Amino acid sequence: MAKLNLDKQESEFLNKAINVWERDQLIDQPTADRLRQSYEVKGFDWMRLAKYSFWIALVCGGASFCYLIASDAVIKWLQNLYYTPDIMISILSAAAAVLLFIWGRRLKRKNPERIFSNEAVIFTGVLFTACCIAYLGKSLDNGSGHYSLLFLLSVFVYAVLAWRLESRLIWLFSLISLGSWFGTETGYQTRWADYFLGMNYPLRFVVFGLLLVVLCRLLKEKKWFGYFYELTYVSGLLYLFLSLWLLSIFGNYGNMDSWWKVKQISLFYWGIISAVVAGGFLLYGLKTKDSIAREFGITFLLIFIYTKYFEYFWEHTNKALFFAILAASFWLIGRKAEKIWNINSKE
Repeated sequence: MAKLNLDKQESEFLNKAINVWERDQLIDQPTADRLRQSYEVKGFDWMRLAKYSFWIALVCGGASFCYLIASDAVIKWLQNLYYTPDIMISILSAAAAVLLFIWGRRLKRKNPERIFSNEAVIFTGVLFTACCIAYLGKSLDNGSGHYSLLFLLSVFVYAVLAWRLESRLIWLFSLISLGSWFGTETGYQTRWADYFLGMNYPLRFVVFGLLLVVLCRLLKEKKWFGYFYELTYVSGLLYLFLSLWLLSIFGNYGNMDSWWKVKQISLFYWGIISAVVAGGFLLYGLKTKDSIAREFGITFLLIFIYTKYFEYFWEHTNKALFFAILAASFWLIGRKAEKIWNINSKE
């Protein structure tokens, strides 16, 4: 029987668990020995190297493409391409995307263990899909400037592709497109004014994030949604908390000129609201054992607190004292976290 290949942290955790089971007589010594011999510590995290290598390859490929189009010969070719009808570019991009998605799906079925190389092919298909939709919109443009409809179209296209190909990567682009549609549509409806129903952009996305989180929780038990639940939940919380963080800094001001005229201390109530929301998610996560809500709550609660600390005390506090207080606070947090970790380890 092949041994499990675990990293050091995983093997240490499993070893502690076996020791506890053996001590509490849940398993006998021969069984414990067999379990210890069923895994081994891997010497290097090749999966992480593969992941980073493929992402770096994509970035380098993009850089190579940028340098390529800077050459004189390619510039002349692009000048000729400029006169190519937009609908033709859209069709060619669609064909390229279809071929890449078919290829990616075959690779996924044939070599499912090649996670990152398969996702890299699908990611390239996503880029061609975006190009197809962009040029389709350009060819159908009537001068209205209502390009938020392209983002809405992207939402449905990516969602269908994600469901058919069982790809969380494409689903992520669907969620990004959904946020882009919401932002541009609210801007278009107000003719790009500072406020939509009295809300600036950060406050709008607080509402958007809340709606996405609530919708995600309502669909949690749906079988078809289970594969995308965690990614959608995390994305909704990111929309919510990043918007709350911006709101705690800028308040409900629609432009920078208005914001510069007010003192930061006058926006303290937005910081309090943000901290209360983060604290609420923290308590909810602890009560329901929702690790995602708990981690978002504690992480952004600290971010909100330290953001306000920098805002209110950076200019009016001696820098030595400022960093001493900062060091002491992190030391206390570290001590408390260490204590909780030790208690959990003993349990």
